[in-house]
Amino acid sequence: MSEELIARAQAWLAEDPDPETREELAKLIEADDVDALAERFAGTLQFGTAGLRGELGAGPMRMNRSVVIRAAAGLAAYLKAKGQTDGLVVIGFDARHKSADFARDTAAVMTGAGLRAAVLPKPLPTPVLAFAIRHLGAVAGVEVTASHNPPRDNGYKVYLGDGSQIVPPADAEIAAEIAAVAALADVPRPESGWETLGDEVVEAYLARTDAVLKPGSPRGARTVYTPMHGVGKETLLAAFARAGFPAPAVVAEQAEPDPDFPTVAFPNPEEPGAMDLAFAAAERERPDLIIANDPDADRCAVAVHDGAKWRMLHGDEVGSLLAAHLVRRGVSGVFAESIVSSSLLGRIAEKAGLGYEETLTGFKWIARVEGLRFGYEEALGYCVDPEGVRDKDGITAALLIAELASELKAEPNSGAAAGGRTLLDLLDELAVEHGLHATDQLSVRVEDLSVIADAMRRLREQPPTVLAGLEVVRREDLNEGTETLPPTDGLRYTLDGARVIVRPSGTEPKLKCYLEVVVPVEGDVDGVPAARAKAKELIAGLKRDLAVAAGI
Repeated sequence: MSEELIARAQAWLAEDPDPETREELAKLIEADDVDALAERFAGTLQFGTAGLRGELGAGPMRMNRSVVIRAAAGLAAYLKAKGQTDGLVVIGFDARHKSADFARDTAAVMTGAGLRAAVLPKPLPTPVLAFAIRHLGAVAGVEVTASHNPPRDNGYKVYLGDGSQIVPPADAEIAAEIAAVAALADVPRPESGWETLGDEVVEAYLARTDAVLKPGSPRGARTVYTPMHGVGKETLLAAFARAGFPAPAVVAEQAEPDPDFPTVAFPNPEEPGAMDLAFAAAERERPDLIIANDPDADRCAVAVHDGAKWRMLHGDEVGSLLAAHLVRRGVSGVFAESIVSSSLLGRIAEKAGLGYEETLTGFKWIARVEGLRFGYEEALGYCVDPEGVRDKDGITAALLIAELASELKAEPNSGAAAGGRTLLDLLDELAVEHGLHATDQLSVRVEDLSVIADAMRRLREQPPTVLAGLEVVRREDLNEGTETLPPTDGLRYTLDGARVIVRPSGTEPKLKCYLEVVVPVEGDVDGVPAARAKAKELIAGLKRDLAVAAGI
């Protein structure tokens, strides 16, 4: 086994085009480090609907130039097999380690395959790439990013010509073309021949961001903003300036792109501690709200002042606020969300006489809803301009939530508090109108993926009948699909006044359990605190009982 492993490693080393990963692999071979080699050569990174994502390093189980060249060659072969023999492929990248190299390799492979390639001019938000595909009439797009993953990771996200991410069967067909790539030497990679786009594509995107706002709407909300060491700052500040909002106060320690993300354990606004510097800045600046993007700026987090402290709003709360804002503006079309998001969106849509659909998790599904006007998922992803960006977009979502905060601020507050109304006031009103919808997650990060498989198996073999004192009235194994959803690895439990969904994360080594309880509000907004206390108690019970049932 050791000899075979060393031979495979040496064969990989012989064609690796990157001096850094060649040096890494050569040292492991020289040291006869079988364990490290076995980990890197245990298989290959699997190309799926999320594209590729993994830790940077040498070997087929890591993200590196060899893996990316093969992925690009497979994508090129897929496009040509579909008749796109000379179509345009647009390539974007973030500021992570190796992102620019992976983008350049992709452009070279596309050019060598006879396709036309255009690379965005610098590290830019993922939604700019999603916009550019439709704007330029491309047949496909690639974004090199690992979004909010740890610093050691990178990824490769693929879009087709409609501007949305790939879904089956395209993922399997591209994966088969990748597997068919033999030696890297067989993949033509010219030194030039592709286009590097100018700032005009960014200007076109920024011009489009204006369309998400109502002409003449209030723009007075003051914000503290953090790009979380990512690529969002320049684009977001430009969008806010164009719209006429006060310039956001940027969190200085996190303002510039840094692939090492030095101030956060995980560069994800949802992770504990990630927003601490933003909260500290808000204590100094006293804004109306805090806005954060993740590193590739396709997600948008919002925090508000709540009593004596700043509080992150759940993605479901922001999704409901944006939906209510669009309803107030009289929009038409379909509202859509993933199955793990709050059922409140469906109630808002129904009362407004709008269409509503739920999809599997991921914007690759939400973006494909016919007649889509607004889509969101609880993981801080919002699509507020589907004609421009058929994906989540943290820049336009930030503009829309700032507009809502500005409108509320300009309205008189009938309560005891001085000044205008706030996002929290609107959330309370939605609770009175539709019931208090409280959501939370039980999320377990693992080193050993078998822990996740064991938990899913245990729940399938011994499904819970009662959680938090509530009877489970319906159990669904989503592996079997439903009338409206294709099969996916997940479990859904409908309870009397609550809902639980359990699924493995598609992008991280996590088991995710999505919890929702719905508590009626007695009377007016004065009844909200009691409903919130009851919901908090039920959520705690769901977490406790579900952890026991899953063995986690």
